[in-house]
Amino acid sequence: MPSALTIRNAGITDIAVIQHIAYQTWPAAYGNILSEAQLDYMLEKMYSEKALQTQMEEGHQFFLAEKEEGPFGFASVSEEAPEIFKLNKLYVLPHIQKTGAGKALLKEVIRYARSNKGKRLQLQVNRHNAAKHFYINQGFGIIREADTDIGNGFFMNDFIMEKLL
Repeated sequence: MPSALTIRNAGITDIAVIQHIAYQTWPAAYGNILSEAQLDYMLEKMYSEKALQTQMEEGHQFFLAEKEEGPFGFASVSEEAPEIFKLNKLYVLPHIQKTGAGKALLKEVIRYARSNKGKRLQLQVNRHNAAKHFYINQGFGIIREADTDIGNGFFMNDFIMEKLL
C-alpha cells in the first residue's frame, strides 16, 4: 500500500533537501529551454545555501512534500504586497510528477496565502515551460510577459500568471 502524502513547513534545516530536489528537477524542467551555463548559473543564484537561507529570513514560506520514502517536492510563497502573494517555487521530482503532488503543494500555498489575507496569487513561469499548462488548469491566467535580466548575460523570459483567491 502506498504511503500517504504529507506536506509540512520547511526551514533552515531542510535546505540540503530543497537543494537536492532542485538539482534533480531543474535539468528535466529546463534542459530543453535553457543552456547548461544558464541552468548552472540560476541554480547557484537561487539555490545556494546562502540564497535559500536569505529567502527564508526574508519571509519566504517553504513547504516540503513527503511520503514515507522521503521528501520529493517543495514550494515557496511570499507576500509581495498587501493581499498579493507570489508562488516563487514549485518543483516535484520528475518520476513523481502527474501524481497529484504538485496540486497538493499548490493547495497548501493557496491555503497559506488565504490565511494571511491574500486575495491574489501570482507566479512567473518560463514561456516555453510546459508547467504553464498545469497552472492554467489550476485557474491561473496570463496577465503579462516579463523579460528579466538576471546577470551574467542571462534573461528569464516569463509569463506572469495570476489566480484570484
